Amino acid sequence: MTHPHDLLTELEPTVARLLDRHLAAAPDWFPHAYIPWSEATDYDGPLDGTAWQADQSGLPQAVADALTVNLLTEDNLPSYHFEIATQFGRDGAWGAWVHRWTAEEDRHAQALRGYVHARRCVDPVTLERLRMRHVSTGYASDHASLLHGLAYVTVQELATREAHRNTGLACTDPVARQLTTRIAADENLHMIFYRDLYTTALEWDPDGAVAALADVICAFDMPGTTIPGFRQRALRIAASGIYNLDVHRRHVLQPLLRALGVMTRSGLGSAGEQARDRIGRHLDELRRKAERSSRLFDRLREAAPVALASRPGPSMSYDERGRT
Repeated sequence: MTHPHDLLTELEPTVARLLDRHLAAAPDWFPHAYIPWSEATDYDGPLDGTAWQADQSGLPQAVADALTVNLLTEDNLPSYHFEIATQFGRDGAWGAWVHRWTAEEDRHAQALRGYVHARRCVDPVTLERLRMRHVSTGYASDHASLLHGLAYVTVQELATREAHRNTGLACTDPVARQLTTRIAADENLHMIFYRDLYTTALEWDPDGAVAALADVICAFDMPGTTIPGFRQRALRIAASGIYNLDVHRRHVLQPLLRALGVMTRSGLGSAGEQARDRIGRHLDELRRKAERSSRLFDRLREAAPVALASRPGPSMSYDERGRT
């Protein structure tokens, strides 16, 4: 088994190669270009504009919830930067990646906030108070090792891609679809970086990497779970089909496990085999839970159709450059 410091050193050439590939693939884009400024109006306050009212949104509550959760999650970037910089370091190729990733992620909150303010999608006062509470609380991971940290960001980036993409599809606003598609493409490139890096880690320490992945998958939570009122919002988001257990299983975990070759890999020791069995049992349990939840959500949609969005279509595919 490779020690954490040794693994950082062993993986650094791969990080450098993947960073070069990422920089060649990642397009320049500008948050201000995705905001419908011409349709925006001043708010109440120093500019003596119009106060926000709930009927200005025009969005199903589940879509407003998803935009709020996605934005507040992106807002916590300072904590995420600290976490990965502490684990990966700030020097060499690792440090270059950490800073580049942070710079790219920062655009997401800028663009989403501009959009929801211009469209008056959510109460801006409530949103800012939630941001202050969420960012003041911060985010701290409990990753037991470097492999756990890498496994988590690999799963999380793909989950975040799906959350942004499905929010845009449920929104029906073509401007929102353009913006969320752009953000989802960024998240896809980040996922590709981490997925391919984890593929290398699997070669260095197969049993340890599969065990870490099993730990992460079986206890996975999105980083936005500490947002005040998250559970109620998450229920509406799940019922709408934007992000729920079925999406997580079919469009995040299963494609990722296929790409990594975890479930068909040969040559694992007993620890790796046991971890793979755990993953298989977890997928089965997720399927059962998703089926039960689907029946519950059908009843919720019948009871409150206005509050929930229509289900997004099938997951779009992305190429290695993050294009749809």
